[in-house]
Amino acid sequence: MSYFASIFKDFEKIKWYSLTIVIVLIFISIFLYLAQKRQKFSTKALVYGGVVIALSFILSFIKLYRMPQGGSITPASMLPLFAYAYMFGPFAGIVAGMAYGILQLIQDPYVVHWAQLLLDYPLAFGALGFAGFFRKNLPLGILAGGFGRFVFHFISGVVFFASYAPKGTSPVVYSAIYNATYLGPDLAVCLIIAFIPGLRSAIDRLKSQA
Repeated sequence: MSYFASIFKDFEKIKWYSLTIVIVLIFISIFLYLAQKRQKFSTKALVYGGVVIALSFILSFIKLYRMPQGGSITPASMLPLFAYAYMFGPFAGIVAGMAYGILQLIQDPYVVHWAQLLLDYPLAFGALGFAGFFRKNLPLGILAGGFGRFVFHFISGVVFFASYAPKGTSPVVYSAIYNATYLGPDLAVCLIIAFIPGLRSAIDRLKSQA
């Protein structure tokens, strides 16, 4: 029972201004959806973008497993952003991912240098939008976006968190193993859910209407 309680305990850490941003995104999305007759494509992109950012943000607070120095396995918190990039393309996907990364930065910042801030937040999460380069293959897009995020976290780990590496262990090896330990399973969860026939067909329907 305590484990299940721990999964959701990070909801207590949600700051009031982050919750306000999420609520505003949802209301803006609803408003734009109701007023989408004239600028159909751009409005849909904004509507869906607001929804997926809010959904990913909420899912990111359900921690199935926490790493000691940051990073966690969540119930597919990246999947809404992957699906968005799959539907609207890489540019929209990267912008949505960067916006999500900034929201993560506002909510729970861990900053040691301005370059590390860029690598671990807007650039790493913006890389999830690489899924949009594979608009005919969602699983391949998920792998591309996940790998893109891994690369930025990996570089950040090597450059700025080398001191955490155990004695005698290369910072390169340490960063690769550490980031793969949580990103690998998190990505696997996204892939498994993406292969569910009902969900996949729903995403494809939304894509055809995008």
